[in-house]
Amino acid sequence: MKTVAIILAAGSGKRMGTSTKKQFLLLLDKPILFYSLKAFEESFIDEIILVTSPEDKQYVKEEIVEKYNFTKVTKIVEGGKERYHSVLNGLNSIDSADYIFVHDGARPLVDKDILERALEGVSKYKACVVGVPSKDTIKIANESGMVASTPNRNLVWNIQTPQVFDFQLIKEAYNNVVSREVELRANGVNITDDAMVLEEYSHHPVKLIVGAYENIKVTTKDDLVLAEEFLRRKIYEED
Repeated sequence: MKTVAIILAAGSGKRMGTSTKKQFLLLLDKPILFYSLKAFEESFIDEIILVTSPEDKQYVKEEIVEKYNFTKVTKIVEGGKERYHSVLNGLNSIDSADYIFVHDGARPLVDKDILERALEGVSKYKACVVGVPSKDTIKIANESGMVASTPNRNLVWNIQTPQVFDFQLIKEAYNNVVSREVELRANGVNITDDAMVLEEYSHHPVKLIVGAYENIKVTTKDDLVLAEEFLRRKIYEED
């Protein structure tokens, strides 16, 4: 069984409001991306494909992969215009694999327990996504910003990464969706995660796997503060 992780670090991080891209911001003296890579480096994962923007490839190679000796990173691939283009570029760089783990480089709190639960899930279901049950009541709005409906909170999950799939299943789905992207956009379909790619391509079920509330995506400065607190607590518990 061969497992490959695609780590996405090609985003611009505009919502962070800093000149440095969010995946390179320091979290306890190390780049956010370092912690995401470290979790996969120290896990059962066989190979890591790191996807980054063209202008950052050399920096990532020298200042992160080589500096911190991430030996499982076998390729640094250029990202695309949208997230799904970046994932497809990563998929196309893989010769063979059984399972693919797609993870946001800006989620530094992923850990081995989450990865092991995801592996167990994909082994059984061929497609699974990590997430947590919503703590909040969710409202669906209409185009006027008025409440249209209130879904049952017990059925609502906040989705995270990694999202894990059978390699052939997700690659075929991505190729199909990207070939139809003009049509999908015209119909108002906005692909925001990997599970949506599978949802648009086939009726193959996607299993929800419990992640962790700490497994946040660092998007704003408030997230950075929160991630630092979670990381300090994690280090303290490990010591």
